[in-house]
Amino acid sequence: KKNHRNNKFILTQLQFPAPFTVEFECIHPEKKRKKKSYKNSGIVRVKSCKIEMEYSFLDYIMGGCQINFIVGIDFTGSNGDPKSPDSLHYISPNGINEYLTAIWCVGNVVQDYDTDKLFPAFGFGAQVPPDWKVSHEFALNFNPTNPYCQGIQGIVDAYRQALPQIRLYGPTNFSPIINHVARFAAQAAQQNTASQYFVLLIITDGEITDLDQTRQAIVNASKLPMSIIIIGVGSAEFNAMEFLDGDDGVLKSLSGEPAARDIVQFVPFRRFQNAPREALSQSVLAEVPKQLVSYFKMLGLNPMKMPSEKQP
Repeated sequence: KKNHRNNKFILTQLQFPAPFTVEFECIHPEKKRKKKSYKNSGIVRVKSCKIEMEYSFLDYIMGGCQINFIVGIDFTGSNGDPKSPDSLHYISPNGINEYLTAIWCVGNVVQDYDTDKLFPAFGFGAQVPPDWKVSHEFALNFNPTNPYCQGIQGIVDAYRQALPQIRLYGPTNFSPIINHVARFAAQAAQQNTASQYFVLLIITDGEITDLDQTRQAIVNASKLPMSIIIIGVGSAEFNAMEFLDGDDGVLKSLSGEPAARDIVQFVPFRRFQNAPREALSQSVLAEVPKQLVSYFKMLGLNPMKMPSEKQP
């Protein structure tokens, strides 16, 4: 019970009195040298020992985990008329806007982890032809049975072609597209292997209309192999987005159910307007690797192909 903060002890294995118990003598060298009667300063008994392997994001990727990248684009009326230079959807003479820049920055990094380079892309909050009903999860290429775009360039091309064909409307509902992706993540989860993970990128200009439904959708999705990245474009305050991010505490549904883990990352685009493109992609994707690892660890799932240097 004395303060041995500055003392050094040597642990010497004594015996194996039981199948799962190991004992070590705690030997103080100076005391042993000075006192002939000195035996030890105590005994450390180890009754159980468990070795757990800590796998990294790259362990899972190299082990065969497929990243599925999905894009959701906000086409609500608050973005402004795409024909007006004041609109967030206005494509400047050099061919870009904040939506396109966000797609390029994030997509170019994520696509390196997606083997087939086929990305589903959706829009929400617009009136869509031919019946002009408001849709909150329409395929950007207007092909609901095959919403996949070939590479990031395919998403950009679909966005450019869709823009003049739709009518920006509202409200700003996130839950339909989150639930849409969650259905696919739920199917993948049934395999009970570390084979697939879903990353949903939502690019939006304003506050969420269906905040309570979105909270529930995120809490449900937190139990599935998916992450949600929200990039806010424009000059809005984005208070709801900050709330959904959950960095200030565990996100809870309206009924009080807490999220199983943090899966939302929100980044305001204006913070990176004068920064290199790499800065935006690094900030946006900073949390995805640990979110992926946290999911598979929560379920006790190891990489499908064990790295040779980490095999037991």
